[in-house]
Amino acid sequence: MAAAPPDGQEKVIAAAQHIVKSLASSKNAADDMIRILSGFDNRFSLMSDLFPPPPGAGAAATETILEGDEGTSQGEGDGHEEDEPDPDDDAAARAEEEWDAAAEVIERWEDPSAGDRTVFGSREDAEEYLKAAVCLAGAPGPRAEAALQAAMARLEDEFRHMLIRGASPLAAEDLQASLLRRLSLTVPSFNSSAVDLDCPSFANHAGEGGDDQGGRSSVSDDEISPYLIAPDTVGALRDIADVMLRAGYAPELCQVYGEVRRDTLMECLAVLGVDKMSLEEVQRVEWGVLDGKMKKWIQALKVVVRGLLAEERRICSQILAANPNAEEECFTEAAKGCVLQLLNFGDAIAIGKRSSEKLFRILGMYEALAEVLPELEGLFSGEAKEFIKEEAEGILLRLGDAVRGTIAEFANAIQGETSRRPLPGGEIHPLTRYVMNYVRLLADYNASLNQLLEYWDTELNGVDNPNMTPLGHCVLMLITHLQSKIDEKSRLYEDEALQNIFLMNNLLYIVQKVKDSELKTLLGDNWIRKRRGQIRQYSTGYLRSSWTRVLACLRDDGLPQTMGSSSALKAALKDRFKNFNMAFEELYRTQTSWRVVDPQLREELKISISEKVLPAYRSFVGRFRGQLEGGRGSARYIKYNPEDLENQVSDFFEGRKPNA
Repeated sequence: MAAAPPDGQEKVIAAAQHIVKSLASSKNAADDMIRILSGFDNRFSLMSDLFPPPPGAGAAATETILEGDEGTSQGEGDGHEEDEPDPDDDAAARAEEEWDAAAEVIERWEDPSAGDRTVFGSREDAEEYLKAAVCLAGAPGPRAEAALQAAMARLEDEFRHMLIRGASPLAAEDLQASLLRRLSLTVPSFNSSAVDLDCPSFANHAGEGGDDQGGRSSVSDDEISPYLIAPDTVGALRDIADVMLRAGYAPELCQVYGEVRRDTLMECLAVLGVDKMSLEEVQRVEWGVLDGKMKKWIQALKVVVRGLLAEERRICSQILAANPNAEEECFTEAAKGCVLQLLNFGDAIAIGKRSSEKLFRILGMYEALAEVLPELEGLFSGEAKEFIKEEAEGILLRLGDAVRGTIAEFANAIQGETSRRPLPGGEIHPLTRYVMNYVRLLADYNASLNQLLEYWDTELNGVDNPNMTPLGHCVLMLITHLQSKIDEKSRLYEDEALQNIFLMNNLLYIVQKVKDSELKTLLGDNWIRKRRGQIRQYSTGYLRSSWTRVLACLRDDGLPQTMGSSSALKAALKDRFKNFNMAFEELYRTQTSWRVVDPQLREELKISISEKVLPAYRSFVGRFRGQLEGGRGSARYIKYNPEDLENQVSDFFEGRKPNA
């Protein structure tokens, strides 16, 4: 009985055993592999690139080898294998010659007699050296391996030195000026040919015109920001990178690139005024210094993201075009240091101690980070992108919390202001000036604050205008706190008239700051009309409290009615004029030292006084002058004519010093 045919698994095992046996006795394992596999499936015989020929062997050698394989196959059947020449031996011999020649080039540079010359000192040397290094990539034998390692070490050193030399020291104004110029241009790109891995060429990387195979257009030196690496250096770096990547030295290449460019970018960050600071250091620094650092941070963030990192990304993509993974790794290693330093400072500010003076710098930082965040994310990819995005968005949230907390702190500071010394002359209180200038600046951040305050309870939602924006509610809250504090401080004045002058001065200042800014849009015309009505009430209160007693002296009430009693009338009139003079002179003495700050309000008050006092005085004098004229000392009682009084009223509220 015949044996059963072998199943599929047994066939595979038998084929594997035959392959191992054949390879053990073959001079050329790769070619034998193709020949043996072709015996199982003739499609393998068409895959000439399954095992490429040795570097430098060329297409002819490949064809010769394949032809030799066929002859050998036939020879095996005829039994004449030993009588025919094997073309594999010729190809192997040529490959060994090329490897030896390449190793000799590398070894020549390792000879101490070569001195301190650099490979890239001349184009010819660079072309020869790079070609030799490419040839040795993957070559067998101790000599080739040693030469390749030496070549990689030298190329690594020269790569490092080129990176360092390519970054010129700069001042902050250079970086910022170059950013402005860059943003006004289409992003330029360098004309740099890649290394031909079969025939490396140290091409003209300065860009003599035209497009290379990658479509990169040449640019003039004027279009290149000064902190970029020079075009010819970029090209040389790319040639080195291509060779090292081909040879399997991506980790070493990425380490060098990341270290050097990271240090360069960190130096640029220091030039821009962003120093590495811990949270404790940020907390300890005095406000004047910290304010300057926050301002520089805002400027530096835009320069770094839109200038330095955008250009670094472009250069990195040119140098490491042959390997996208290496490009991502190199850029991430180069850029993450300065990005994290920027973000760490922002975080330290966000979680630091809150105080009113920090608000607008924090708002500036918030807006700057929100503005560049999409561009910052776009520079990275993969895990690095997710990490940067998460960090930056977290800091944005914390900066937003800091904004809300600082505004709340400011509101508490207004309510907690405890100064008890009344200002001389009823002038505008420093608290009023500070708060209104502060609030007015809030309007400059309208969009951001409406977003940040959208769900924030400002204690006054719906007051005056139910359609008011979140920032409008916030502003209304702060001004309402201020008005309450001003009302409280007005009671520090014992003179009711001066209380009204103080209230007029301060409320009018508030209204003018609102009317002449974007605050008017936030609070509305109705709010302004109501406050102007309050100012008129204060004006009426001033006139009543100051001039009621003076005007009482000029009324007929209480004078003797019997005209025959001339002596009694004269005595009463003398008393009236005397009291009027004393009251008016007392007001003149005190109220010329008071100060109504707004010129228009000051003139309106003087006109109101004149309209009330002068007609009454003119009428009283006109009716009773005759009763006193001709008597002794009549001039002592009728001291002023109406024109004199009008001139004296013009001196009121000018803030004159007593006895001036």
